[in-house]
Amino acid sequence: MDPLSDVLGLLKPSSYGFRGLDAGPAWALAYPSAEGVKCIAIHSGTCSIALAGGHAPMVLEAGDLILLPGRAAFSLYSAVGAPVTDAFAFFTSFPAGETGVLDGGGTCSGVGGFFDFTGLHTELLLGSLPPIVHIRAEATRAALGWLIDRLMRELRDPQPGGVLMAGHLAQTLLIEALRLHLVERSPHSAGWLFALADTQMRAVISAMHADPARRWTLADLARVAGMSRSSFAVRFKGAVGEPAMDYLTRWRMMVAADRLASGRVSIATVAPTVGYESESAFGAAFKRSFGHSPREFAKAVAV
Repeated sequence: MDPLSDVLGLLKPSSYGFRGLDAGPAWALAYPSAEGVKCIAIHSGTCSIALAGGHAPMVLEAGDLILLPGRAAFSLYSAVGAPVTDAFAFFTSFPAGETGVLDGGGTCSGVGGFFDFTGLHTELLLGSLPPIVHIRAEATRAALGWLIDRLMRELRDPQPGGVLMAGHLAQTLLIEALRLHLVERSPHSAGWLFALADTQMRAVISAMHADPARRWTLADLARVAGMSRSSFAVRFKGAVGEPAMDYLTRWRMMVAADRLASGRVSIATVAPTVGYESESAFGAAFKRSFGHSPREFAKAVAV
């Protein structure tokens, strides 16, 4: 798989609570703080979003999509001073996969929900994203327009299997939004996610992920990138935000933790699959990463 698929595979995103909204001219929805990544796509009309904590309001137009990876509360509204409705109470008043009407409808419509992560290491993704990822309509028309339209159709006219279909479409929205976010990234953005936009760095990260058991050296990784050892070391740290061998160790430990959490494999089995011939060396590296020995970790996640 590719690095983004590898990471999402570890995080195991599940879509929850995706519902449609058909809103009238005067409305406001107050969203409480919550876990997971919130996702909102505007199908028609316009509205504004304000994130708690002093962030400036942002206008959303038809075709826009936003992701909110933090836990901050926020408001979605048509105009300042509009009557406020508790978003949680409103959206849970009708089943997932259906569309609710607010203030008579007809002015602004969209779809929203959130992604929960059942896997470990959620900060690997969430920590690499800004408080609001705003994908504007110009970028979404080709990549996301048909997904939004199809998702809205599934919500407005539920068919057999519609909830499952909507869930798959919603997860596709998440992946496409992350791809578009890479394209629109700031030139100064750093982190594994942004490094995937760099062909050479993506090749190196892909190689690490594909074979964590290999006894990689900095020279090996530099050859994958087609660069000198010193140039590669500087380039990788600048793009990812940490040295290549540190990233490799962190990835190995996350893979190991995921496998140990399954409860189906032993420590002795996991160690060589992430590049450690010695169980004691693996245990020491694991404890440096997580603060617990592999055995303590396995017991804790099994509770």
